[in-house]
Formats: sequence, structure tokens, C-alpha cells
Amino acid sequence: MSETGRLRIDKWLWFARVVKTRSAAAALCEDGSVRLNGTRIDQAHKPVRIGDVLTVAVANRVKVLKVVSLAERRGPYSEAQHIYEDLSPEPPRTELPSPVAEREPGAGRPTKAERRQLDRFRDE
Repeated sequence: MSETGRLRIDKWLWFARVVKTRSAAAALCEDGSVRLNGTRIDQAHKPVRIGDVLTVAVANRVKVLKVVSLAERRGPYSEAQHIYEDLSPEPPRTELPSPVAEREPGAGRPTKAERRQLDRFRDE
């Protein structure tokens, strides 16, 4: 743990394995994709302390992470899980589309008349 009780936000995101590289973490901060305690940040050198809440928009998802501890190195994923508490909301469940038209297995390609029937069915 750091003696000062704080750590650069880009290093912490890298230690927590939110991103693959530290430069990617810095770019994420500078793009404005990270919020620290609800405030949008645009600098990678902002300090993070224990108890802070980070909101990170990464990979078409929003992750809400509470800082539990500060790491000294980037360890394996099992260690990285212990430095934050995940407060992210569950992603919305998407319904699978119902099948439009199914054919029997082994029925082969549809004939011309069957293709016309399928086209009429899809146009409706």
C-alpha cells in the first residue's frame, strides 16, 4: 500500500485490470470516460484514495468501482479483484429474436416456390 494513501488514477485502473495497458488507462482518463466521485476528470494524474467511487465507460459498458485498497504492483487477476468492489448495475437482458422461418433439418435448399412463400412471409 502507498505511504501517502493515494495513487494516480491511470495506475490504479491498470493495477485493477480494467484496461490492458497504462497508456490505455491514461487515454481513457483524458477522453473523459472516467468519473471520480461523480466528477468527470480529464487528467490521468488525479489521485485516487480508499473509499472513492470510479465510474468507467469501457467496452460499451459502464463499470462502477469502489476503491477498497491501493495496490503496489499489477498482479494477477485474483489479486486485482481485492482492490475494488464492483457496484456496476446488471446489464439489461436482451430477448432473443423469435425464429422467422425454420426448415426441417436435412430438407435441403428451398425450391423456387418455397422461396417465394418465404419472401411473402417476410414482407408481411
